[in-house]
Amino acid sequence: MTKLHTAIPDSPLELRDRLAMERTRLANERTLLAYLRTGMTLVIAGFSLINFFRDNVYVWAGILFVPLGMVIIVVGWFRYRVRARHIEQFVATADALA
Repeated sequence: MTKLHTAIPDSPLELRDRLAMERTRLANERTLLAYLRTGMTLVIAGFSLINFFRDNVYVWAGILFVPLGMVIIVVGWFRYRVRARHIEQFVATADALA
């Protein structure tokens, strides 16, 4: 978890700013979950196409969906980590300036 999750009562940031940063952190987590959901759906669809259909078009589509879903999951995770670091740096900078 990020450091933002625990609110510091004597933080120099105003309440509305702390709440805005918490909303931003939660939006970042929702975006990660959307990436995970999309990636898992593609992986499951790919395996389903491979297992239930014997036509070459469907099998190749399934073979394409599985790695594509995994790539989406990895990209989502990296984007989440980058955004979380930016949020933490912003809060640390705001605390240092105030």
